[in-house]
Amino acid sequence: MPSIYEKYNLRKVINASGRMTILGVSTPKPEVADEVLFGLNQYFEMKDLVKKTGAYIAKLLGVDDAIVVSCASAGIAQSVAAVIVKDDSDLLLNLHSSDKQVPREIVIPKGHNVNFGAPVETMVTLGGGKVVEAGFANECSATQLAAKVTPQTAAILYIKSHHSVQKSMLTVADAAAVAKAYDLPLIVDAAAEEDLTAYYNMGADLVIYSGAKAIEGPTSGLVLGKKQYIEWVRLQGNGIGRAMKVGKEGILGLTLAIELYLTAKKETGQEMVEKMTPFINDLNAIAGISAKVVWDAAGRDIARAEITFDEQAIGKNTFEIMKLLKQGDTAIYFREYKANEGKVEADVRSVSAPQLDVISAAIRQLVSAK
Repeated sequence: MPSIYEKYNLRKVINASGRMTILGVSTPKPEVADEVLFGLNQYFEMKDLVKKTGAYIAKLLGVDDAIVVSCASAGIAQSVAAVIVKDDSDLLLNLHSSDKQVPREIVIPKGHNVNFGAPVETMVTLGGGKVVEAGFANECSATQLAAKVTPQTAAILYIKSHHSVQKSMLTVADAAAVAKAYDLPLIVDAAAEEDLTAYYNMGADLVIYSGAKAIEGPTSGLVLGKKQYIEWVRLQGNGIGRAMKVGKEGILGLTLAIELYLTAKKETGQEMVEKMTPFINDLNAIAGISAKVVWDAAGRDIARAEITFDEQAIGKNTFEIMKLLKQGDTAIYFREYKANEGKVEADVRSVSAPQLDVISAAIRQLVSAK
């Protein structure tokens, strides 16, 4: 019987780019896969399942309430819709067509209005909101954020991500203080973040996580926060959330994945350094290549290998090198945010030691070919 790769003519992938949606994000533990399989083969009263698994997750995390959604992007859209609609039954059913005058503006630091694979602004628009940018591309203070608040403001949105501008930006706690001063909800998108309670404890009213990234669950999302706001998010199951519904298997899989995540021993940045050191040494032995350890720009305890290509000596630019590495029998993916500078990063969290050897061998062969 042919393998999945043979059946669909797919390439195998070595994922040195991190937990990225374009590569399927992560690989859940066997226990989570078993829970997903169980869920697929059972029937549930879905509203009851949604509410009770949310309560269970909330108890695990020590927060007011929670809800499993289909993904973090859906979490943004449904959270925005929740703070606009609240419990208005007419708006719930006519969010985009209603001319009812309710606050719809979502204030966001300009440097947070990013494209994470799709624009943040698109998710806000799906939720019936209108983005209002505060500050500048390279700066946003609490004062600049507050200056954009008007009677038409429905919420403040903060994007905690490596995609966002990091320098000269107010903190989540700063944004929470502004939200509290104006009696507004603060929504924090923390899709790839590893601490599931930090931003809630800083004062955020709704916090959104990807279920498949740090938590390593199935494709899903988690929204946690204050009880009233989660109740309004839950109502969106009869509004825009209907088009974003998560299946029973995703709900059960993520709930168990969170439980396991809270007790699992996590790989530290220093352990990542130890894992990648032979790989870095191997790369530094290749003419035209230099490599070193770098740390996550968003402040997470994640170490990566930064690889610099001497494009003149190699005779190929970094974009060409990346393209060629993706075209072999096994496609190799890196983090390419600095490819225009001749640099890429290898995230080793999802890469085994033998796979690191495969990567260094592929780079050696490619750069030595003239």
